Amino acid sequence: MNGRRDPAVHISTRQFSTVPAAYENVTDDRVTPPDFDPEEVLHPDDDRFDPENVAIVTGAASGIGRATALALAANDLTVLGCDVDDDGLDATVARADELGLAGRVETVAANLTESAHVDRVVARAADAGAVTFLANVAGLQHIDPIDEFPTERFDLLHDVMVRAPFLLAKACLPHMRASDGGCIGNMASVHGRYVTADKVAYNVSKFGIRGLTQSIAAEGEGAVRAFSVSTGYVKTPLVTEQIPDTAEQRGISVDEVVEDVMLGQSRTKEMMTPLDVANLFVFGFSKHARHLNGGDLLFDGGMTLTYG
Repeated sequence: MNGRRDPAVHISTRQFSTVPAAYENVTDDRVTPPDFDPEEVLHPDDDRFDPENVAIVTGAASGIGRATALALAANDLTVLGCDVDDDGLDATVARADELGLAGRVETVAANLTESAHVDRVVARAADAGAVTFLANVAGLQHIDPIDEFPTERFDLLHDVMVRAPFLLAKACLPHMRASDGGCIGNMASVHGRYVTADKVAYNVSKFGIRGLTQSIAAEGEGAVRAFSVSTGYVKTPLVTEQIPDTAEQRGISVDEVVEDVMLGQSRTKEMMTPLDVANLFVFGFSKHARHLNGGDLLFDGGMTLTYG
């Protein structure tokens, strides 16, 4: 068995993983991710990509988190994936087993809004090897204008996408400093550079995660690097789940959301895949990115830096 579960941290929380029925109308190749293809994984030459070194990946039950967990395991690392979605974690382990990846994938079900769960995730990773890499990928979305935005949802998004990465970094840094250093990669977004309407909590969180990234770099003393990854729209459940809500808020069809809102401003008329993003984390963790420290990998198809 490639993966192993830790019952001490097992919980069952479904709050981040519902797919609206309205999305059934948007199932074409524009938004449907392809299966994870190990032949498309980036394989940098790096001695630290070794089974003795552990990479923690949050949001590992689906989307970018799952792809990142699999891509890092394909690069010989031991991966500890965590998520609130038990079934999704099982599916990630099953996929790793099916592919016969060089590294192993272990999983821990954990609610990142709970500080004690965060600490146990890092402790579990330390039991598995040297805590060397941390990929903060877990995310969620809520669509509403500011004057109607539920405060509890604002707090939840902030807790998952800013507070939890801070707590994970705080807990990982002593381990990284005590060994040969490490690297922390944070999932940001084009919404950490400019905002769109009706996503105030997501916008604020993504600006915040870039600030956290730069703060880690400022205090890493060269031994611990940090970087962020900013993309446009990626073929993930987080994106597909917001299509019906965005359509309703703007009074347009779901097809118009895809064609005009998501792809209209981009110069590359194609969404990224989860593996495209996972490969950015692989590169960012590698020795080839040793000068990437506090910086942001902007892969947005020309969405933010072009006009016409």
